Amino acid sequence: MIEQRIDHGLLSRFDHSLDPRHPEMSPIPAKILGYGEISTIFEILHESQQGLAYKRMPIFRAEHEMDRYERLFREYNRLLAGEIGIAVPDHASARVHPKTGNRVVYIVQEKLQPESLCHRLIHCLDHASVEDLLLVILRHMQRVWEFNARGGPLVIGLDGQLSNWAVKGYDPGHPCITAETKLSYIDTSTPLIRIDGVEQLDPDLFLRSAPSFLVWIIRAFFLKGVLDRYYDFHLVVVDLIANLHKEQRPELIPGFIAAANGFFSREAPHLAVAPITVKEVEAYYREDAFIWRLFLALRKLDRFISTRILMRAYPYILPGKIRR
Repeated sequence: MIEQRIDHGLLSRFDHSLDPRHPEMSPIPAKILGYGEISTIFEILHESQQGLAYKRMPIFRAEHEMDRYERLFREYNRLLAGEIGIAVPDHASARVHPKTGNRVVYIVQEKLQPESLCHRLIHCLDHASVEDLLLVILRHMQRVWEFNARGGPLVIGLDGQLSNWAVKGYDPGHPCITAETKLSYIDTSTPLIRIDGVEQLDPDLFLRSAPSFLVWIIRAFFLKGVLDRYYDFHLVVVDLIANLHKEQRPELIPGFIAAANGFFSREAPHLAVAPITVKEVEAYYREDAFIWRLFLALRKLDRFISTRILMRAYPYILPGKIRR
């Protein structure tokens, strides 16, 4: 099991010596695999940790927050894999307690082939295969909304972006996507579960990395809308398609819209998903890109104020310039 492979002592030493401003200069060598909005994904370059990906989440202030989060993380993975039928990578979690500042939870997953990630596949597959890949993703996502449509008190949310899916058993030498292609869903570190309409993950955790002068604005005007969209099949697919701009493949958008609308009408009419339009996708992307550019710029300002003026530690690792 992956949990038995975690070197907790090495992980603690790695985190204690990590410079969030210059993570690549860590005394314990590591490679950054990717960034989330509040997290960074590392591969720790030590022979004992080969094949593991560590997602660092420095957002916790108390043990009970970590307890609740880890329970939800395990439950979310169990629901996806056990009840809904969406494969997830082998996974575990580990805690680090820095001497000062926020507590850290690392989500640990088996490291997947980079070539198997769907946001990379769209750059090497032919046009027909790319649209076939979209249909495979939609069929996997459909299972979530069919689970939610049962009418029970518990519903599941999903961030369906291409970068959150990987093709199981992908062979780069023989790229092939068929109706039988199986996927793994890898972004399980945000356990989106609602019971009787109540978000089980404390929404304030999402705000820990936000500049303090923005928290009340985000909580009042944006947070609910951001979370709501992950429970709406239509908006999840709009987000997936809109991000083709970020993935530098905007020419795929018309075909993806046509394929998605065809899927909704032919394969999922019982879910009554409204058709997607080009205008909607373009408007969504412009707004989303503006918000995240502004948010990153203000986080960099907040880091400057914290570290250079107030002389405080800043626990979050910020990405460099992101193409959007």
